[in-house]
Amino acid sequence: MITDSESKSHSHVQNGTLASEHMLATFSMARHSQFQAGHEPQVHPNFKLRSNHVTGPFTFLNPTLAHYAPRDHPTVASPESEQSPPPTVQHLWRSRDNRKGRHALRVKHGLPSDEIKTPPLTRSAPAIFTGIRRMVSYAPYWDVSYLVATSFTLGSAIWIINAFFVWLPLANPKTEFSGESLVGGGVTAFVGATIFEIGSVLLLLEAVNENQTGCFGWALETVLSKTSEDGRPQRARTELRPDMQDCRHHHANRRSFLRGRYSRGADSAHTSEDVSRGVSVSDGRSFRWIPSMKELRTHYFHELGFLASLIQFFSATIFWIAGFTGLPGIYGHMSQGLADGVYWAPQIVGGTGFILSGLLFTLETQPKWYIPAWHVLGWHIGIWNFIGGIGFTLCGSLGPASAHSGVAYQSTLATFWGSWAFMIGSTIQWYESLQKHPVEKQN
Repeated sequence: MITDSESKSHSHVQNGTLASEHMLATFSMARHSQFQAGHEPQVHPNFKLRSNHVTGPFTFLNPTLAHYAPRDHPTVASPESEQSPPPTVQHLWRSRDNRKGRHALRVKHGLPSDEIKTPPLTRSAPAIFTGIRRMVSYAPYWDVSYLVATSFTLGSAIWIINAFFVWLPLANPKTEFSGESLVGGGVTAFVGATIFEIGSVLLLLEAVNENQTGCFGWALETVLSKTSEDGRPQRARTELRPDMQDCRHHHANRRSFLRGRYSRGADSAHTSEDVSRGVSVSDGRSFRWIPSMKELRTHYFHELGFLASLIQFFSATIFWIAGFTGLPGIYGHMSQGLADGVYWAPQIVGGTGFILSGLLFTLETQPKWYIPAWHVLGWHIGIWNFIGGIGFTLCGSLGPASAHSGVAYQSTLATFWGSWAFMIGSTIQWYESLQKHPVEKQN
């Protein structure tokens, strides 16, 4: 016969065992396969996280990719303007997209037209043309991601001009004019390095302002199609539309970066109406400049994108030293040994940091460190920045021996093709910063 006290004791032992097993299972999971407490994105009440699709390239860092699928039975009743997502739509959460204020979807195309109307795939010709047109017609100056992209694009253009000043006289001496390499090359190098430094500061600010609560960014609406004869409603159809009005990313806030007050408004790149209203956030801020030490220790130092941005910032700062010492009034008065230490060495260290930063940004977009993500814009951006970093590092490495004409030619040529690589990556990043609602095809 079992007494009540024995039964309670047995129950406590069972509960304790179950709790221990749950804690053991949690700790046994690699960090990249689960979101830490308080950091799981809640994109939509009727989407559920597919725990077996949470991953990242490094087991000791936070996840960089997660899939959300529609719930079989919606947990909340949505108003007519916010219908439950159909089973043919999945939400893709990527850490890079999260920093950039992007809302990626994966949809199953080829369905009957009366089931759901989805936007065109972002790799389709009409979507690409729209993105290019937006680059020349839309300038969201309040969007940090846009400022990052345009800063690096402008800086890359300056470096291309610099490369012409220092490389063209060696390739075609007839084109050389007085002060071309020393003055033209020195001044443009300083301006280019300064713009890269500004872009790196903005890049770091973007990384510490990632949205940690999640954001769906789309509206599911029921619309009535009409007959061509009498214009009367014929059938209801679900339509998927971008929704920047309720976006919780700071990119949708026209005053978050320039002012302290938080307000959200419709993005004129997607909607014709300019609607803005003031709201409050949990910590009273919509844009932060410096994270707390606890946030750095528990979250940001485990974020691959933040680490890449931090390396980029330190590298650009060191590289700026070379830009400063390369000014005509400074470089022309230095001995060879001093130039090697304060001009060429910062280029080598800074360029190496650019290589590492570009590599980390590339790996961030990959589900595994060895699986390329050809279909992701961020992957191509990282690759081109990686190549650009190699060019700048090679220029600095050959610099101390540039007294030989052949070495000087290769050193300046490395700056030329490295600058073009940065230009390509920055231009793609500019395009990416304005494409807030990418749509991919579901296999």
